[in-house]
Amino acid sequence: MIHSTRFDLTGQLALVTGASRGIGAALARGLAEAGADVVLAARGRAALEDAAAEIRAIGRLATVLDLDVGDSTAIDALFAELAGRRLFPTILINNAGTEQVAPSLEVTGPLWDRIVGTNLKGAFFVAQGFVRQLAGRSGCIVNLCSLSSEVGIPTAVPYTASKSGLAGMTRALAAEWAPLGVRVNGLGPGYFETDMTAGFYADAGWRSAMLAKLPMQRFGELDDLVGAAVFLCAPASAYVTGQVLYVDGGYLASI
Repeated sequence: MIHSTRFDLTGQLALVTGASRGIGAALARGLAEAGADVVLAARGRAALEDAAAEIRAIGRLATVLDLDVGDSTAIDALFAELAGRRLFPTILINNAGTEQVAPSLEVTGPLWDRIVGTNLKGAFFVAQGFVRQLAGRSGCIVNLCSLSSEVGIPTAVPYTASKSGLAGMTRALAAEWAPLGVRVNGLGPGYFETDMTAGFYADAGWRSAMLAKLPMQRFGELDDLVGAAVFLCAPASAYVTGQVLYVDGGYLASI
């Protein structure tokens, strides 16, 4: 018999980056529904307040903080502010990310630095700050990976490099931090429509071609990610670390 306490996050404080909209906002709300209080961090303060209001409406505490994960000083400032407020997260959802499609021969140094610096370097230093503030307590990290952590995507070389690196970083940190009581896993969404990907979904030809590749014959909905994220953060996954769980409607299994 599976007891509901195995998926209960009551008493936990979760830090979710990129929480102002899309996947980040959905996961923040899902963790709150499982009992966690949440710190929502991103650059869009107004949208963060909207996401926080939804969490407060279900009876959980929500704190809003500014964060640009591409700025290492901003990451340091975030954890300093959390400490000053006596807020010590035990869950980290490393979700903040960016993308810009460009043919590889047109990729510039600044474009590469912005994408890889946000998606990979930023994720690492947020994770580092998170583990330092744990100060001996156990905790868990979920890094938002991607199908491009496993397959190559033309015209998305910096993004693919960053997300492949994130999967590798997940495994390396899991091995290093397990003795500290910190689990590190990845969550790999398949094709989900968000503000960042809306341009693709507006193309009827692209939609038709992609649906033909999906065994489940539908695109993902944000709620499809919530159960997987809660599992990776909950006692139910206490012996799971260094894994990337793909929520992709069977895409990777079928190619």
